[in-house]
Amino acid sequence: MTAPLRQQDPIRVDVALGERAYDIVIGRGLIGSLGARIAALKPGAKAAIVSDATVAALHLAAAGTALRDAGVETTDIVVPAGEGTKCFASFERVCDDLIKAKIERGDIVVALGGGVIGDLAGFAAAVVRRGLDYVQVPTTLLAQVDSSVGGKTAINSRHGKNLIGVFHQPILVVADTALLDTLPAREFRAGYAEVAKYGLLGDVAFFAWLEANAADVFAGGPGREFAIATSCRMKAEVVARDEREAGERALLNLGHTFGHALEASAGFSDRLLHGEAVALGMTLAFQFSARLGLLPHADSERVERHLADVGLPTHLSDVPGGCPDADALMDLMAQDKKVRRGRLTFILARGIGAAFIAPDVDPADVRSFLVEKLAERC
Repeated sequence: MTAPLRQQDPIRVDVALGERAYDIVIGRGLIGSLGARIAALKPGAKAAIVSDATVAALHLAAAGTALRDAGVETTDIVVPAGEGTKCFASFERVCDDLIKAKIERGDIVVALGGGVIGDLAGFAAAVVRRGLDYVQVPTTLLAQVDSSVGGKTAINSRHGKNLIGVFHQPILVVADTALLDTLPAREFRAGYAEVAKYGLLGDVAFFAWLEANAADVFAGGPGREFAIATSCRMKAEVVARDEREAGERALLNLGHTFGHALEASAGFSDRLLHGEAVALGMTLAFQFSARLGLLPHADSERVERHLADVGLPTHLSDVPGGCPDADALMDLMAQDKKVRRGRLTFILARGIGAAFIAPDVDPADVRSFLVEKLAERC
């Protein structure tokens, strides 16, 4: 598997959902074409751009100019940055601001930001006036390869992450890879965990390619667009087959059951970013799979080695702060969206690129595994 030389034309990935199909457009400098793309999809529509304070300072002016140059009237809605913004108060504010701006059912919401903004703005678009169209303009690697695609929108509850939301597909995703140039190194690394996830869950050749080419992805070479497009293509195919996570789409949560619990235990704070939690969760999922005899320990060690090589956390000791409690983590995992009638469901693996859905995992096995891992840390 080799990446092509950087191309001038954007890469298009189709999310095949019948009448609700849409394109993911990937390439450098695409924000300048945002207005023309939206005007072509929604002639005469107004746009509300929802962003956070950090992204707005960097990219809101360019997005607004592109829209207005195409004749699209704009309103800006800027909220604080950070995971804490995915809450009822911010959701209420965005909804009220959309109504105050007289955004009508024929208008459009533009989610300009990372996963937090995509989830929050998408959820607001899903419910204001019983449903508005929206466009995702993801500004982080994690959002470009994962959260902007597939129509999951949500806010957090005090009981856990993404527990309040709906499925609401965008009508377009514009992934301008040039926007990643302003991303802090830690945020880019966190997003890379979701890229690695696609190889780990279903494409061993892609994971091997990442092992050989991660430096080019991080440096912004041709491999960056190739990795993003490959990830988006894999997710689009899964979403087209299982839009509402009735089955196969749950595979995309590899690492998330452990990861979300760890993220919640860290208070959804900068102690542990979402992608970092996913990296740690994937390491734990492969280690747990090896413990259950599902795969060779060499596979789990290979996963841990690659994620550590790019600077992602792979041990509980990599998370700053006090040790979580195994029972507290079990309680948090019991709130996972994959729980069915109180039974834990994990995404485990029979090898790299061979993830599967494991229903009714014995909680005693999970707790024993966590106790062991926590003991290693403490």
